[in-house]
This record gives sequence, C-alpha cells and structure tokens, in this order.
Amino acid sequence: MFPQYIEPIFRPPSEARSLIFQVTNGCSWNKCTFCDMYTQPQKKFRARDEAEVLAEIKQAAAIGPRFEKVFLADGDALVLPTRRLVNILRSIKAELPWVTRVGAYCLPRNIRKKSVDELKELADLGFGIAYVGAESGDDEVLTAISKGETYESTLDALNKLKEARIKTSVMVLNGMGGVALSEQHAVNSARLMNEAQPDFLSTLVVSYPLGDRRVQEGFAGNYQLPNQHDLFVELRRFIDTLELSNTVFRSDHASNYLPLKGTLGADKEEMLKQLDTAINQPDRIALRQEWQRGL
Repeated sequence: MFPQYIEPIFRPPSEARSLIFQVTNGCSWNKCTFCDMYTQPQKKFRARDEAEVLAEIKQAAAIGPRFEKVFLADGDALVLPTRRLVNILRSIKAELPWVTRVGAYCLPRNIRKKSVDELKELADLGFGIAYVGAESGDDEVLTAISKGETYESTLDALNKLKEARIKTSVMVLNGMGGVALSEQHAVNSARLMNEAQPDFLSTLVVSYPLGDRRVQEGFAGNYQLPNQHDLFVELRRFIDTLELSNTVFRSDHASNYLPLKGTLGADKEEMLKQLDTAINQPDRIALRQEWQRGL
C-alpha cells in the first residue's frame, strides 16, 4: 500500500490538500508538556530510511498531478541533515514536477544547526514554508512548558528562515500561560511577532484531552486554564499589541470560540471590535459551542 504511514499523522490545516510524505516518525524533542501528539509508543522518534522515502516519491508519480503541494511529516522534518533533505527535494522536483511548494513543521532548535546558505538551497529546490510552533514569546512560560526554546532562539530561527526566502507560519497558544501568566504571555508573544513579522500567524486555544498533569508539574501545580471570557481578554491584548505590516492572521481553528481571520494590520481594528463584543456582549456574537470545538 502507498504511502506507508505510522499513525497518527498530523498536518497544518492549510496542508489539507497536500500529499504527505512521512520522512521522520514522531518529534525529535517531544518534551513539551502541553503536547500529546507523539506520545504513543509507535511514535518514538526516528528518521525514516531514505531509500523508502525516495521509493514512495517515485510511486507517487503514478498518481499524476492531483496534488500541487507536498507536506513532509512528522513533527520536525528539518531535523534531517541538509544532504538528505536535498535528496528528497530533488526527487520531488524530478518525479513530481507539478508540485509548486513543499512545507514542513519546524523546531527553531533545528534551524540553528543549518546555515542560511543551506536553507537557501532547500528553498531553491522547492521548500517554501516552515510551520513554527512558537507557542509563546514569554521565557517564563516557555520554561514552564519545557519547550526547549526562548524568545531569542525562536526569533533567530524565524529571521534566518526569512533571510533564506522561506515563508514562515507561526502558531501561538491562547491560554498557554494560564491565568497567572496570561498578560505577559500575550504581550511578549506579540513582541516576538512584531520583531519577526511572519508571513502567517495563527492562534488556537490550548486544551488537554488526556489531562494536564504534565503541564501542572511545570507550573508547580498552579496552572489554571483561563475561562472563555479571559481567553478573549488575552487574545485581545495579544492582537492589540501586534504591529504587523502584512501578516495573514487566522484564529479559526476548531478549538477557538470566536473564529477570526484577516490581514494584520489592515483588519486589526475590526478584529478588536469583534473581541470587544465577545468580551462585553457575548450573546450578541456567534460563538462556537463546546460541542462544536475540537482539536
């Protein structure tokens, strides 16, 4: 059967129509306390055999030009050596010439290991977008969730990707600082985005379907997820602090109570108005009900 996947497989919403090649299994870091995506036994991290991946790319040619985009799974394909990524991208270009863009999740720590020239080589071969889970721009929050990154390490990675002409799509987690660190989480996350000026920015509401025990440990047992009202207040503070020139913003993931989308800063004031209504007159705006929300 083609392709061969070790499930579950995750991909960004914008890659819904992409052909997925699983070049790694799991996540090379896999210590973030809020994330249960790759905690199953079968998702223990390993790089897939290069020959297997190249064979699958050849097999995909038989499908024909049904897919214009390719996504390289799992959690951080850019952990692979540049040489191996070059071979994969060259194969995609040769076997699937109709593919217009290749993307992947990306950990800032892996970008630090690659030079700008290496990243430019990947870009020249079709690697067009990196999805970076910043989660927060606040170092206290990042330490508490065992992200393994800082404000500066994330900013350095985003700037390096931009210099290499690779688009960046950044995710920030609404509620990740809990009630106690909500304000600094919002403000410092916005500061990070203002410096980075990503091409795309999204927020989703953090949730713990398998329980929050690991998160509580990082916050010394004092983590409290903000309620709906306080999540709106935090998101408003975040957006109000943003000073972006031309970033596509999406807060329409299924976890969000209030879907928002537009371009920042052109649509900033309209988004703030919607959030003001959600905060002060929630009965006058269409909000997702609990049963409509999901991961």
